[in-house]
Amino acid sequence: MDQQTADALHAFTQRYCDAWQRTYGSLPRSEELYGIPSPCQVSTTGEAVYWQPQAFDGEQNVNGVERAMDIVVQQPIHTYYTTQYAGDMQALFMGEPLMLLQVWSPEDFRRVQENLIGHLVTQKRLKLSPTLFIATLDSELDVISVCNVTGEVVKETLGTRNRLPLASSLASFLTQLEPIL
Repeated sequence: MDQQTADALHAFTQRYCDAWQRTYGSLPRSEELYGIPSPCQVSTTGEAVYWQPQAFDGEQNVNGVERAMDIVVQQPIHTYYTTQYAGDMQALFMGEPLMLLQVWSPEDFRRVQENLIGHLVTQKRLKLSPTLFIATLDSELDVISVCNVTGEVVKETLGTRNRLPLASSLASFLTQLEPIL
């Protein structure tokens, strides 16, 4: 486990939960995740679920991605996706809004790995260097990813070579995020 990445993810998640508590007087709430079982689900009301992060209790790696693609995935990605169960969290990075993707449940973890594999297959077909996404942006063509060669966090336009470096590491990127609700 990459402790710096785990610590940075825990710290951002705490900042996010604290901001939610200050603003709404409750745990984080999600309408999108309503009705989907999760270890982090605390309660439901109407058509929303209230959640709090829980320790990930599965295998601490994304080896399914490695096996499917015959690559070695950078350790920060293993850590990022296997540190906790949580809802997706909105954040700002240098003024740009994004949705930090999280694993909601063991079933969701399998789906995330399948999506990462699909992303990597497309990149391989287009002869692009491998990246693994961690966040979405308002534009459906752009995502925030970790370059599997350098470990840098980049903003990339899907299906192109357009990549804008944002941070030297995943831990550094997570440390710079500001929660938005």
